[in-house]
Amino acid sequence: MRTQHALGPPGLRLVLLGPSLLLLLLLDTALGDGQALYEREKEPAYWDAQARDTLVAALKLRPREHRAKNLILFLGDGMGVSTVTAARILKGQMEGKSGEETVLAMDSFPYLALSKTYSVDRQVADSASTATAYHCGVKANAKTVGLSARAVAYECNTTFGNEVYSVLRRAKAQGKAVGIVTTTRVQHASPAAAYAHSVSRSWYSDADLPASARRHGCVDIATQLVTNVDIDVILGGGRMYMTPKGTPDPEYPTSISRKGDRKDRKNLIEQWLKAKPKKKSHYVWHKEQFDEINPKTTDRLMGLFEPKDMRFEVFRNNTRDPSIVEMTEKAIQILSKNPRGYFLFVEDEFQNGRVHTVKNDGLVPFSSDCCGRIDHGHHDGVAKLALTEAVMFDRAIHRASRLTRESDTLTVVTADHSHVFTLGGNTPRGNSIFGLAAKKADDSMPFTSILYANGPGYVHVNGTRANITLVDYYDQEYMQQAAVPLDSETHGGEDVAIYARGPMAHLFHGVKEQNYVAHVMAYAACLPPYKDDCPPKECPYGECPHTQAASSGGRRTPASGVCPPLVGLVLWLLLLK
Repeated sequence: MRTQHALGPPGLRLVLLGPSLLLLLLLDTALGDGQALYEREKEPAYWDAQARDTLVAALKLRPREHRAKNLILFLGDGMGVSTVTAARILKGQMEGKSGEETVLAMDSFPYLALSKTYSVDRQVADSASTATAYHCGVKANAKTVGLSARAVAYECNTTFGNEVYSVLRRAKAQGKAVGIVTTTRVQHASPAAAYAHSVSRSWYSDADLPASARRHGCVDIATQLVTNVDIDVILGGGRMYMTPKGTPDPEYPTSISRKGDRKDRKNLIEQWLKAKPKKKSHYVWHKEQFDEINPKTTDRLMGLFEPKDMRFEVFRNNTRDPSIVEMTEKAIQILSKNPRGYFLFVEDEFQNGRVHTVKNDGLVPFSSDCCGRIDHGHHDGVAKLALTEAVMFDRAIHRASRLTRESDTLTVVTADHSHVFTLGGNTPRGNSIFGLAAKKADDSMPFTSILYANGPGYVHVNGTRANITLVDYYDQEYMQQAAVPLDSETHGGEDVAIYARGPMAHLFHGVKEQNYVAHVMAYAACLPPYKDDCPPKECPYGECPHTQAASSGGRRTPASGVCPPLVGLVLWLLLLK
């Protein structure tokens, strides 16, 4: 049985971060930082000083009540609050710390709200209906993307007349650059709602369309990706849905299951490349090609790095596939050249799902078609896959924050839904996030602090649950135990968090419906339906003065045409007299 060391007194702790690989993380030496922190935390003065500093920062916080030039929406698919907490601890432990006190990049955002994730027809929603809510501003039915709730799942003839339009599409219509980054296939439900209208989230290519849907004029999601709106940057997986049936995959040329899928014989990659002949457009499928792309000389970029979803971060080949951090950085560099600004959607899937390893194809791993990589991990009941994705997702948020200005970029981080994922068990401070709870259960067997309410981790032998000490519960593919047997773990129905920074970020507060996300972003950037009723432009001298409601229409306008630095200069000159 593996020995676990908690924080007090600190020392060397064993944490398994890879398959059958023990990394000795030096928390601290006898009088090192960890021990010093542990001793300081015993004193009330430590907590008083910490809270006082936090209070001072809060008192200095002022809303940015001007227009946003740029919009970035980070979507952690399946990133419930418990996932955020566990990811925070994991990040700290990966850095050799106790973990609990770690601050994620999203934790530093000044404004926070809760989002109610139910859909029109489901108490516990899927990734399609929720995507329609945060992209398009209306709640919808499960399985559908980019359509109002008048559309019925799988009934093609209910598509037409029920289309709703995303913030991405509205931003493009106003002259902004737009982009999509995802660790799943670019035709997946979360990004699809930004550009497509489909009664089935699973109609990735025309090969997935039923004959009746084709007769009624429905179009597959991949085709809509390149025809509905000109998306400047498209980065993720899903290249098999873009090429004619039987086309060998460039990365896995001998794989039968990864060949092109299109029955109409169209090459949608070529179609996208030729759509804007006056712009410098590039397509890449390998990290080496991706790294060679010069953002300064590139107007449009499509990168499809896997036939379906991209690999989990723990399995990613960093010589072949870029990380979500690298894709986010490249996207911002290209999009930010547009003087009118940009909209960027970045998704990572955290769901715990079944890992499928296809060794004869050299593919490791592919998951079900449901969701993103955080989401996939949770559906599979494999917490390490989900939480590692969450840590990388937060790194992408941090990188984006370094590449942008809070004064002109509204950045929103949220989730589409949660999962039935929990951590508990009265574990001591510094306990490995993947380790055991402090006490044994009533069946006299140990259990991990991370558990699932349902999923494939339900394993009973002779009427009792399996003894986990007989397996390596630190392995990256270890499936945490579940209370109820299901082939795939389910979504959770509780509220998820919204983190925000930048212009008009203060509008995210309290408990809101999920479709509110799209409305704040549209309002902040003066996009329809708020084009004529939106915030003023940023003050040219820096921070704008407080705004007040105008007498007509409630429109927000500057309280004065003079900026604060100029006011100070005038007062100073008057004093000199």
